[in-house]
Amino acid sequence: MLRKLDYRWHLREVMAMRGMFSTTDLRPLLAERGIDLSPSQTYRLVTERPERLNMATLMALLDILDCRMEDLIEPVPVQATVGRRRAVGQRQEDRRGGPGVGEFRPRRARILPPPGDGAGSSDGAG
Repeated sequence: MLRKLDYRWHLREVMAMRGMFSTTDLRPLLAERGIDLSPSQTYRLVTERPERLNMATLMALLDILDCRMEDLIEPVPVQATVGRRRAVGQRQEDRRGGPGVGEFRPRRARILPPPGDGAGSSDGAG
């Protein structure tokens, strides 16, 4: 098994511990430190987990909130399994160990003429 690291983002909690309950409280403090974020960017920074974070923004947050990086970003180990690729024609097993969706696919329909209807019969036209 491979070990991967993920993280939890605690900006909102750290802000609340410092008495800051609105994203609008943070924006002017960032601007004082040269970080100009739009209201929507500031909101996303507080309410969502950022995928990328500018180092200057991180340093400004640490300064504003008087905290350490570990207070904002908590590393979390994640257990990841190595996926095996199936060979062509190999059955897919689901998580419960049963057959995969391939076993439950409908069969192709075969349309036959109605019984008693000959292939060469005429429909009375002509």
